[in-house]
Amino acid sequence: MPAASPLVLALGDPAGIGPDVVLATFLRRRAEAVPAFIVAGDPAALAARARLLNLDIPLVETTPEGAVAHFADALPVFAAGPTFTGRAGRPGASSAACVEASLEAALGLVTTGRAAALVTNPLAKSVMYEAGFPFPGHTEWLADRAAAPGRPAPHPVMMIWSEQLAVVPATIHVPYADVPALLSIDLLVETGRIVARDMARRFGIARPRLAFCGLNPHAGEEGTLGGEDEAIVRPAVEALKREGVLATGPLPADTMFHPEARARYDVAVGMYHDQVLIPAKTLAFHDGVNVTLGLPFIRTSPDHGTAFDIAGTGRANPSSLMAALRLARRLADAEAAARPAPAPAMARA
Repeated sequence: MPAASPLVLALGDPAGIGPDVVLATFLRRRAEAVPAFIVAGDPAALAARARLLNLDIPLVETTPEGAVAHFADALPVFAAGPTFTGRAGRPGASSAACVEASLEAALGLVTTGRAAALVTNPLAKSVMYEAGFPFPGHTEWLADRAAAPGRPAPHPVMMIWSEQLAVVPATIHVPYADVPALLSIDLLVETGRIVARDMARRFGIARPRLAFCGLNPHAGEEGTLGGEDEAIVRPAVEALKREGVLATGPLPADTMFHPEARARYDVAVGMYHDQVLIPAKTLAFHDGVNVTLGLPFIRTSPDHGTAFDIAGTGRANPSSLMAALRLARRLADAEAAARPAPAPAMARA
């Protein structure tokens, strides 16, 4: 990967705050040390939002190969998809088509090596579902597209990362009532393997420490407050230990997130979404980054939604997007540095 390859940023739903935070991030690129990126999506949607916000930001349609040179003076855009016909805060019929076209273009750039990593702005699941989008969200769509021909899709793992705390929910966007039936030893072992591998490969932690939350209060109190922790979580942790993973648990979730406890692990693995996302967002609401582990390319995302209610008002906070871009660059550079150097060419006789 050439050092000058930019990040590619999928625009997300153009009716949401995606365009707002893109423009705000570009304005702060020097002060906040934002790495060079190119936006994949509708240039007209960005230009219209800049006018609405009264921002004088030059846009330039270009390719990834030209993006870094333009980044100092203009926001690089890789034109993709149909023209957005909705308005800020009001997703129209074209929203879903714009989202999917932006994603397809951005994914193509990163999988062909023309971009260093993929960053995705938020989409609105309800808007996508109405248009027939068959996946729960970005993550599942990306995993499906990452599948090799004739092979199953990779198992994607969602991690919310910040300097203060990194967490992984073993089950994600499912009703709480369904969680116990979805948990299994195999699920937790596979999740732990992926977390340990990618934390070593991309985050540079040679032997990452994984702390597994218990499902039940007090991690089940040895089975008296529910049997899942002894029947599922503990055997999974023991299996990971036998594979050489530094795993502990099940641990009572209510004592895992104070400073002294956080110093004892690198990633907390929870059994359900809110168990670990509540502490993560409490500690780093504006700076958290959604990282997808388990994919053959780097993908990060700001840890917020489309916020249609404030789109186009100038109130959107770009901190999470800036953090997502900085982390994507860091992970891409670390992965590139870890790659074996090409063998020297054989001298001719």
